[in-house]
Amino acid sequence: MKISTKKRTDVIISEMILIVVSFIFVLPLILAFTMSLQPPQAVFSFPPKILPVGIHLQNYLDAFKTVPFDRLFLNSAIVSIMITAGKLITGTLAGYAFANFNFFGKNFAFSFLFATLFLPAELIMIVPLFALMAKLGWVNTYWALTIPFMASATNTFLLRQHFLMIPKELEDSARIDGAGPMAYFIKILLPLSKSMIGGVSIINFIYAWNFYLWPLIITMEDRMKTVQVGVKMLIDAEGASNWGVIMAGTVAAVIPTLILFFILQPLFVKSLTRSGIKG
Repeated sequence: MKISTKKRTDVIISEMILIVVSFIFVLPLILAFTMSLQPPQAVFSFPPKILPVGIHLQNYLDAFKTVPFDRLFLNSAIVSIMITAGKLITGTLAGYAFANFNFFGKNFAFSFLFATLFLPAELIMIVPLFALMAKLGWVNTYWALTIPFMASATNTFLLRQHFLMIPKELEDSARIDGAGPMAYFIKILLPLSKSMIGGVSIINFIYAWNFYLWPLIITMEDRMKTVQVGVKMLIDAEGASNWGVIMAGTVAAVIPTLILFFILQPLFVKSLTRSGIKG
C-alpha cells in the first residue's frame, strides 16, 4: 500500500517536532553530565559546552568524600524497593478485588479511594504522620520511610482498570477447571499483566527514589537520609563555589533511575499502549 505524500509529510513533521521536544527535555541532563566532568575553571565557560572537553573524575570523588553517598544510595535502594514491592502487592490485590468481586459498599469505597487522588497527601498528612511515627518510635528508621507509602490509590485505580479489560471468560474457565480466586489471580491474571506491572513498578520506584520532603523531616541522622537529601547536603556544603562537584552528585543520583527505565522500557511502553487483552 502506497503512503500518500501528505501523510508522509505529516509523519516527518511530527517526528521532527518530537525530536526537538525530546532534545529540549534531555538537554539539562546532558549539560549536568558535562559539568560534572569539567574542572572548576571550565564549568562556567561561555558558551556552555554540550559535550565535555576532557574527563575530570575528581568531581565525583570529591562529591562522595563530602557526602556519604554510598550509605545514602543504600538507603534509597532499600526504601525504593520496599515501597515498590509494597505498592505492587497492595495495588494488585485491591485492584483485583474491585474488578472481580462484588461486596457491600464497593462503589462507595472505590469512589472514596478515587477522590483521594486529588488530595496533596504529603502536605496534608505530614504533621499527623510525623506525630504517629514519633509515638511508635519509628523516627530514623526504615519503617517510617516505607510503611506509610506501601499503599497507593493510583496503583489500585490503574490495576483495577487493567483487570477489568481482561475477559471474564478466563475466570469462568479457571473456575470450571477447579481454580479458586487466588489460584486464578496468581496463575492467570498476574502473568497476563506483566507489562502493566512493569510500567507501574518503574513509576513507583522513581517516585520513591525521588523522595525528598518526608526523608528530610523524619530522619535526624545523616546515616538514615536518602540520596535526594544528600544532593541538598552537597549543595549546602559546596555553596556556589563548585558546581562541578554538585553536578557530579546530581548525576550520580539520577543514574540508577535511568538504568532501571532503560532496562524495563519495553514493559513500560506496553503498559501505555495496552490496557488488557482483546478478543
